[in-house]
Amino acid sequence: MTLTTNGLASDVASNVAGKRVLVTGGASGIGAASALLLASRGAKVVIGDLSEEQGKAVAKQGQDAGHTLVFKKVDVTSGDEVRVLFAFAMAELGGLDVVVNNAGIDHKPAPMHELSDEDFDRNIAVNLKGVWHCMRAAVGCMASNGGGHVINVASIAGLRSAPLLSAYSAAKHGVMGLTKSAAHEYARVNIRFNAVCPSFIDTPMVRNTMANMDERAQQATIKASPLRRLGTVDEISGAIAWLASDESSFMNGHAFTLDGGMLA
Repeated sequence: MTLTTNGLASDVASNVAGKRVLVTGGASGIGAASALLLASRGAKVVIGDLSEEQGKAVAKQGQDAGHTLVFKKVDVTSGDEVRVLFAFAMAELGGLDVVVNNAGIDHKPAPMHELSDEDFDRNIAVNLKGVWHCMRAAVGCMASNGGGHVINVASIAGLRSAPLLSAYSAAKHGVMGLTKSAAHEYARVNIRFNAVCPSFIDTPMVRNTMANMDERAQQATIKASPLRRLGTVDEISGAIAWLASDESSFMNGHAFTLDGGMLA
């Protein structure tokens, strides 16, 4: 490793070269940014998403830049479809070193008692059970592979209250429980589990949520952190890329919080 004049490593980006990575929810937002960044740093990446058109566009963007990036359509609420996705990734990449469970949805902000059964059930199905489907599949692939790292994209809504987003918050709290439990269960076979917990990030999903808020609530959301702005997908994807590297090798069962100081 070489150092620049300011003392920082100049080849940090090389530490994911050759990593075999699967990213769910990779067609937009944090997932797309993470997939493109990892591929640009030499990782071989498969992205899974329900949105076929957007997913293929992200894959083409990476391929046009000379990187290994492949798309496979998947509905993470289906255990069968998730198994097909993981089998595809294993065949395409020759194994899996890192899985980023990013697929997720929001719901219209509303008091808990006004949420519909459909909103609640759909959030649990995608944001919690979908993550569980992928974690289970990852263990099956990685246990025979010498280990690996599963990175679950949770939220600060899984670490604290989230008024008007109770179904989303319930699912993300569940993701944290799965992450911590699995971190203990599978450490012996060298499979690590960590969660990334962003606050409000400038993504299509957050913009969709904010579109259902009045102006006052929108401004409160933007200024919720001491930095008084939304985070960017590049700030989150950079953290995910570090987690995907060997530099995070002693981190296990952790909530990696990226919130601009909201929980400080």
